[in-house]
Amino acid sequence: LDILLNPLKENIKAFEERVDKVYKMEADERHTLKGVITQLMDLNKMMSAETQNLTKALKGDHKKQGNWGEMILERVLERSGLTKDREYRIQASIQTRDGSRFQPDVIIDLPDNKHLIVDAKVSLIAYERLVNCDTDEDKEVYTKQHLLSIRNHVNDLSSKNYSDLYHINSPDFVMLFIPIESCLSVAVQKDAELFNYSWDKRVVIVSPSTLLATLRTIASIWKQ
Repeated sequence: LDILLNPLKENIKAFEERVDKVYKMEADERHTLKGVITQLMDLNKMMSAETQNLTKALKGDHKKQGNWGEMILERVLERSGLTKDREYRIQASIQTRDGSRFQPDVIIDLPDNKHLIVDAKVSLIAYERLVNCDTDEDKEVYTKQHLLSIRNHVNDLSSKNYSDLYHINSPDFVMLFIPIESCLSVAVQKDAELFNYSWDKRVVIVSPSTLLATLRTIASIWKQ
């Protein structure tokens, strides 16, 4: 009987040890996964809180909105491989023929001593209200306010006549950079004439996803 049972006992013991080991490994993995999920939840809460704080800060201060838009614009240019103070300049002061001074957000230096002016504009207040409202009536009101805000940015940029600045060899238009993709997307969906309106004002509206493609297209056409 010992000859028959001892191998079975050893197999059962080895099986038990293996089961215990697997169970312990699964328990450790569950514990680790729980920790990761907890970290993700905490991170999500922190990001939500930071987003709310950022939104509050930006909503209440137009200067901060402008600075934030300029920061996003510079990051997009950096990610594209452009070098600051070599292929683009920030807040470069330029004098007009009548002696006035302007300071566009970014001047991009293209080949053959050509330049392109980009100004960042943030339309956040009405857009934030539009995203968070509940009724159709409120959505209609805040949509109109949001579109009016963007059109006002277009009119303001157009009135500066950046393309006529002294020492600037630029096309007959400037670029209006909107750093929030969905902000522009909502506006275009609600106002199909927005691009045509801005084009007639010699302003081209771009977002982070379209800025680089637009720059490359302009540079290529200019070269031709």
